[in-house]
Amino acid sequence: MQLSKNLLIKNKLGLHARAATQLVKVSQAYPCEIILECDGKSANANSVMGLLMLAGATGTEITVHCNGEQAEQALQAVEDLINARFHEGE
Repeated sequence: MQLSKNLLIKNKLGLHARAATQLVKVSQAYPCEIILECDGKSANANSVMGLLMLAGATGTEITVHCNGEQAEQALQAVEDLINARFHEGE
């Protein structure tokens, strides 16, 4: 199954190292491939460095693509993490 959804980075610091690490942990919990796209660049959600290269600042729209087994659950988990502002307590 392949799913995609546009999401908005809402936390104060954007997609920085700590947020990227949390996203990698969520991604690794699912067997599907998770790819994030931002401003024409893409990165595998299993790569902290790749995610940092997206330079997703606050207010940036990203597209999350999930392809494979448990894609729906993975997309929901990524959406929940982003909507929770990566649990940074802002």
